Amino acid sequence: MPRQSPPAATDPNSGSALPTGAIEASATAPAALPRRRLVFGIVAMALFMASVDQTVVATALVAIQSDLGAGIEWSGWTITVYSLGQVIVLPLAGKFADMFGRKRVFLTAAVIFTVASLCCGLVDNIALLVVLRAIQSVGGGAFLPSASGIVADHFGPNRDRALGMFTSIFPIGGIVGPIIGGVFVSYWSWRGIFLVNVPLGVALIIMTVIFIPRDRAAGGSAQRNRIDVYGLALLAGLILGLMLGVTHLGGGGSVLSIGFLLPEVLAVIALVLFVRHAKHGRSPFIPIRLLTGKGFGVMNLINLLHGCAAIGFGALVPLYAETRYGISTLEAGTLLTARAIGMILVASLATFALRRTGSRLPMLIGFSVLAVGMVTTALGAPPGISPYLWLSIASAVSGVGMGIALPASNNAILQLAPDAVAGISGMRAMFRQGGSILSISVATAVLAASTSPGNTLGHVFLVFSGLLILVLPLLIRVPEHRGSW
Repeated sequence: MPRQSPPAATDPNSGSALPTGAIEASATAPAALPRRRLVFGIVAMALFMASVDQTVVATALVAIQSDLGAGIEWSGWTITVYSLGQVIVLPLAGKFADMFGRKRVFLTAAVIFTVASLCCGLVDNIALLVVLRAIQSVGGGAFLPSASGIVADHFGPNRDRALGMFTSIFPIGGIVGPIIGGVFVSYWSWRGIFLVNVPLGVALIIMTVIFIPRDRAAGGSAQRNRIDVYGLALLAGLILGLMLGVTHLGGGGSVLSIGFLLPEVLAVIALVLFVRHAKHGRSPFIPIRLLTGKGFGVMNLINLLHGCAAIGFGALVPLYAETRYGISTLEAGTLLTARAIGMILVASLATFALRRTGSRLPMLIGFSVLAVGMVTTALGAPPGISPYLWLSIASAVSGVGMGIALPASNNAILQLAPDAVAGISGMRAMFRQGGSILSISVATAVLAASTSPGNTLGHVFLVFSGLLILVLPLLIRVPEHRGSW
C-alpha cells in the first residue's frame, strides 16, 4: 500500500484544532505570505490599541484630575499603575505564551483589555479607576510577548524585520491617541478615551478566533512550567513600595514620616529577596542569567534608563504644554502626534538597515537625538516663535531619535536566545515600564509640591536627557550583531 501523505493542516482561517503533524509544521515553518500579512495585521491592531491607550490617558490627565477631584499625584497613578501591571504581566505572559500557546494568551489578553476598558469608562471615583487600570494592564501587558511569539513563529528568517516593524506600530497609535484624547476631552468627556477601545477590542477578538491558527504549546515538565508566584510578589512589592513612598511625599509628607519610610524599607527588603531568589530560587520567572548575564545585564540597564527618560517624557509632555504655556488640551495632545510622525519617518528605514548597521550605532545616534529633543523642549520657545510651534519641532526631533534607536534596542540580544523571543520581549518591556513608573511617580510627586508645575517639568526634562547621556557609554558593552538571527 503506498504511503499516504500526512493530513493537510486545517485552513488557517479556521480556529479548529490541527492534526499533530500540521500543528508541528505550523509552529516551525514560515507561513505563506498572505497568511503572514493577515496575522501581522491582527497583532498590529492589538499593539495599536495598547499604544493608543498609553498616549490617550496622558492627554486626558488634567481632565481626569478635575472631574474626579483627585490630586495630580493620584491622577498620575492612572498611568503608573498601568505600567506597574505591565511590569508584572510582561514576563509572565511570555512564559504563559510558551507554556499554553501564543494564540490562547493573546486572545485572553484581548478579552481582559476590552472588558476593563468598558469598566474604566463608567467609573465615578479615582480609586476605582486606578484599580480598573491595573486590571486593564493585565490585558495590555500580555499583548506584546504573545504577539512577538506569534510573529516569530510565522515569519521564519524574516522575523527580525517583522519584530522591528513593531516600532512603526506604536507611533501610529501615538498619532491617533492624542487626537482622540483631545477631541473627547474637548467635546465630550475623558470617558470616551476608554470606551473607544470597546468596538476595536470586539473586532480584535473575532478576528483572532477566526484567522490566527492555533499553535502548539511548548509543554515541558511540571518544574519548568511552575509559575513563580513568590518572585512576582517580590517584584510587585518592590515597585509598589517605591510608588507609595514617593506618592506620600507628593501629598506633603516628610522623608522622615512613617508613610514614606515604611514602604521604602519594604521595597529595599523586596529588592534584596528578589535578587537572592533569582540566584537560588526554584524556577524563578527571571533567572539570574537573564538579569545580569553577558549582554542581558547591560541591555536591562539601558532599557530601564530608556523607560525613565523616553516613556516618562512622553507621558508628561501634554501636561507640560498645558501648565507652562496654557496650550489647549487638543493642541497639547498633538505634540505627541508630532513625536509619532518623527518616529514613523525613520523607524522603517532603521529597521531594514539593521542587518548592515548592527545595534550599537543606531542606538548611539538615536539616543543622542532624543536627548537633544528633550533639552529643546525644556529650554522653552525663544522670542518670536510660538510655544506650540517650538514644542512641535522639539517633539518631532525626539520622535526621530526614538525611531532610529528603538528597532535596534528591540532586536539587541535576541540573537543570544532566539528560542525565547516571547520571554525576552516581555522582560525588555518590563524594564522599560519599570523605568517609566519610577520617573513618572517622582515627577508627579515633585509637581504636587511645586508652585510652578510648568517650569518644574522643564527641569525634570533636563534630568531625563541626562539619563539618556548616561546610556551612551554603556553601548560599548552591548553584544554587536549583524544579519538575521
